[in-house]
Amino acid sequence: MADLPPSDLLPDADEAQGLLEEELAKPVYQEAQPTLLERLITSVLDWLEASFSSLRGLDAGTGTIVLAVGAAVLILIAGVLVRPRLNARRASTGSGVFHGSPARTAAAHRARAEAAAAAGNWDEALTERLRAIIRSAEERVVLDSRPGRTASEAALQLGNAFPRSSPEIEWLANRFNEVHYGHLRASAEDQQRAAGLDSLLEDLRPSPAPAPAVPAAPR
Repeated sequence: MADLPPSDLLPDADEAQGLLEEELAKPVYQEAQPTLLERLITSVLDWLEASFSSLRGLDAGTGTIVLAVGAAVLILIAGVLVRPRLNARRASTGSGVFHGSPARTAAAHRARAEAAAAAGNWDEALTERLRAIIRSAEERVVLDSRPGRTASEAALQLGNAFPRSSPEIEWLANRFNEVHYGHLRASAEDQQRAAGLDSLLEDLRPSPAPAPAVPAAPR
C-alpha cells in the first residue's frame, strides 16, 4: 500500500471546504445550471459541515484525507452531470433545427410529432414539435424562412415576437439541444409541454416589432 502524504502537506478542514466551493463556483458548472447539480452542491456543503464535526476525533491527517478524497469524488460526479448540457451548448451553434429533414409544412411536422408521441418516441415528438412551431412562424411571416436557423436562434427571435411565452420557448430550445447534442432523453411530460406551447403560440398574435429610432435633426 502506498504511503499517505504527510498531513502537513494536506489542506485543513476549512481549506478543503474552500477548495471545493471554489471548484463548484467555476463557470463550467454555473453555465449548465442543472437542477440536480444545484441540489448536489447544497448536499456537498451540508455533508462537509457535518463531516468536519464528526471527524474531530480522528487523527488530523486521516480526517483531512477522507474529506479530500470525498470532495474529489463529488467534483467528478458534478462534471459528469454537467458535461451533456455543456456539449449541447457547444454543438447547438453548428446545426440547424431542420438539418437532415426534408422541407415540410407545419401541419406535417405536427402530424409527425403526434405519431411519434403515440409510439412513445418522445425524442422525435419533441424534435418535430419544435420544427412545427418554427415552420408555423415562418408560414405566418413571424420569422423569415431560413433553413440553417438553430434552436437557440429561433428561441431568441420567437421570444421577441411572443415575449410572454419567451421562457417556455427558451425551455423548448434548450431541451431540443440537450436531446440532439447532449444525448439527454425527452419524456412524455416534455412532449406534452411542447405540444401545449405549440397550441398556445398558434392562438397568439405576435408583438409588433419596435419602430427604429429616428435620429434627432441637427440644430
